[in-house]
Amino acid sequence: MTGNAIAVVLVFVGLFLAGGVFSLFKQGLKIGAAVCAVGAVMAVTAGVLWW
Repeated sequence: MTGNAIAVVLVFVGLFLAGGVFSLFKQGLKIGAAVCAVGAVMAVTAGVLWW
């Protein structure tokens, strides 16, 4: 995979996890939402820095 493809995949995974944050928070699972939010931020940051 090229560098840009990996970056796009990481950003996509981060956005997927952001949707999980919304879902978990809506269900009242705040600790799970916080853990998922950390993963989402790390994935998006890695994707942007990789680009």
